[in-house]
Amino acid sequence: MERRSLIASLAVYGFAILLSLMILAPLVWLFLMSISSSADLSAKPLHWWPDTVDLSRYRQLVSLAANSAGEAFLAALRNSLFVAGLATLGAILVAVPAGWAVSRTPAVQWSLFAVIATYMLPPVSLSVSLYMTLAAFGLLNTIVGLALVYLTILAPFATWLLKTGFDTIPQEIESAAMIDGARLDQTWRIVTLPLAAPMVATAALFAFLLAWDEFFYALLFTSDQRAKTVTVAIADLAGGRVADYGLIATAGILAALPPVLIGLVMQRAVISGLADSGVKG
Repeated sequence: MERRSLIASLAVYGFAILLSLMILAPLVWLFLMSISSSADLSAKPLHWWPDTVDLSRYRQLVSLAANSAGEAFLAALRNSLFVAGLATLGAILVAVPAGWAVSRTPAVQWSLFAVIATYMLPPVSLSVSLYMTLAAFGLLNTIVGLALVYLTILAPFATWLLKTGFDTIPQEIESAAMIDGARLDQTWRIVTLPLAAPMVATAALFAFLLAWDEFFYALLFTSDQRAKTVTVAIADLAGGRVADYGLIATAGILAALPPVLIGLVMQRAVISGLADSGVKG
């Protein structure tokens, strides 16, 4: 029995290590590319470890000099933070009451599934109608316009995620609070939302990541530094005749830092939210 337990433990740790390597290997290679010289990147056979560490690309992309690559990249990074933040905030404001309402009213759950079904459509099929709508309201190439487009993607996803979370909160707790004289808004503020806080944090993080990584609509609805996001800025680095793959890798590393830092700050709430949403109350 102990032998089987030991073998099972070794198998679990082995698969965990293999999964970690599969996830981390591309990131490690991306970082090595970012600090490798152009000669190392073009050498044959390929140098897996750079002969010299080159940090010039990092200095180039954080430069504030006028009309520099750094100015354009930092502007795109700022735009992505604003767009993803606005879209996530709007999605959570919509999804919290919507997810609660759908959870507590099973008869209308079909409406949520009908909205989620629109995810089956390819984004290009909605691009013309979205483009015409933004153009009609003068929102093309604006942070607000792009955030509204992202809201149409994030709100249904966050509502579905929060609905599963609210399902784990027993309705009897809310009923008991109302019997004690609490109004609906007081029940929400004192009972429901504190219990749902980890799930809300989880939904917010996933919504932010979806908005941060979105490329197609950002490419279609933005045209300059006023609203261009970091994903489009990275694509622009590869648009020339000769692409500096080290510079693209550096931009990828810098673009990954904000969501990584946010994830580290929110990791405890996210783990709690994922655990709670998988257990029925």
